This record gives sequence, C-alpha cells and structure tokens, in this order.
Amino acid sequence: MGKFTSNTLTMSDVDFKAISDIAYNEAGLVFLPEKAPLVQSRINRRLRQLKIKSFSQYTAFVNTKEGLAERKVMISSLTTNVSNFFREPHHFEILKKQVLPNLISRARAGGRIRLWSAGCSTGQEPYSIAMTLLDAAPDAENLDIKILATDIDPNVIYTAKRGFYDDRSIDDIDEILREKYLEKVTSGKKSGIQIKDFVRNLVSFRELNLLSEWPISGVFDVIFCRNVVIYFDEATQLSLWPRFEAVTAHGGWLFVGHSERLSDRLDTNYSAAGPTAYQRLSRENTLN
Repeated sequence: MGKFTSNTLTMSDVDFKAISDIAYNEAGLVFLPEKAPLVQSRINRRLRQLKIKSFSQYTAFVNTKEGLAERKVMISSLTTNVSNFFREPHHFEILKKQVLPNLISRARAGGRIRLWSAGCSTGQEPYSIAMTLLDAAPDAENLDIKILATDIDPNVIYTAKRGFYDDRSIDDIDEILREKYLEKVTSGKKSGIQIKDFVRNLVSFRELNLLSEWPISGVFDVIFCRNVVIYFDEATQLSLWPRFEAVTAHGGWLFVGHSERLSDRLDTNYSAAGPTAYQRLSRENTLN
C-alpha cells in the first residue's frame, strides 16, 4: 500500500491498520486498503485541528481513556452520511399501502405503535416516515405513535433535530406534502426549508452505536435500517440481524437498503415481503 502524504503528514501501512482496527472495533466499519487515501484525507483534518504531528501520535491518543471523546469524533469523520427524502420510494409505498393501515387502526383502538429509523443520518428518512404517517393519519399526534431515529454520529443527529434543509434537498418531496409539512424560513443569513414542528414532534433523535447495547424497551412495528450494514463485514451483519429480529414485533416489518439482503445463513422468522422488505412472521407461518 505504501505511504500517503498530505502536506507534512504521512500515514503509513501501520497507521492505516491502527485506524482501521479502531473503526472496526468501535463501529463495525470496514476499510479495505484501497480506502487508505480516503482515511488519510479525513483524519488529516483532525491532526491539523488538534495540532498533532503524526498519525501514530493520534492513534495512540484515541486509544487512551482521555481520547475517548476524540475516538467518537474520529468515527464521525470516517462515516459517510448520504441521505435524501423518500429515498428508495418503493419502501414508502409499502409503508403507506400495506403497513400503516393496520397500525393506524390499532393506534386508534388504543394500541402502542413504534417505528425506528436506525442509521438516520441527517434526518431525511425519519421525516419521510413521519410525513407518510401523517398523510395516512392526520391525527397521529393524538395517538400513541412515535418514531425513534438513531445514528452513531452526533453531528448528523444535531442537524436532524434542527430539521432545517437546503432548498435543493426537497426535490423528491411531492408538492402536496411540501405544502402540508414544510415551510420556507431564514435561519441566520441562510434561507432554506424547515420541517414543521408537528412533524418533528413525532420523531425522537438519539445517538446510538448499533454495535453497543441498545437502551430500548419494547418492540418496534417497523424498522428502517437501510444502507447501513453495507459498511459492515459479513460477521457483523450476521450478528446484527438477529438483534433486530429480537426487537421486531410479530408481524412487524424490516426495510433494508437496495444492495443489502438478509443472508441465507440466518435462521430468522423474517420473510421476504417486497423489494428489500421483510416481515417477521411466527415460526408456524414461516414453515407453511
């Protein structure tokens, strides 16, 4: 692989392995050797900001107790956050037509409904879920329906909580939905689009590392975990899907990314129910 140099800072093979090991152990991120220039570029910014003179000093620091906070910043800097409203729209069609009618009926009968956007990035996914929900149930605010949105990166959680986006980011939102759920605002010197408060009130944002313990009580009727596990190796993926199943209600749904699949090696009660969509069925149903 050799060495990669930016200004006076150099990342060696040993440095790359040390950083990659931390990223894998901390967050399940896998960086192959061809990703070394990307890693070098992103960590170089941290070296300059911290005035650390070498990658080896940096990795030594983040491996200490005192470097715990910086370790989280490092993971954040290595995480790719790409999101759009109503990304992979077929999932929202399934949500609207096949999933929500029954859930809304249960909620109106006094039931508890929970949805989870795992790996929510800057918030476009959970807000898309919320808009789909409100379009089907305008009274959702008065029902026991909540959306949990989590991500490992505190920076994207901050952006998501604000619910303020660039004008160009809403191109994929239907005009009728824009009128109902968005408003044009100016924040400081910047104008953009604000998610209306009653939409934001349906979503609770939390920082969460999927590889750590999940401080979650109860089960979810719908889980979106899309374009997240693609960054994990097979062993990590195989360990995660059963954990998702354990917090999925019977009859609940799991949506994954367009290039993600549940491995045939898994023994779960998830059954394919559409393009990259799965439903958790009882063992009896899966055997029939």
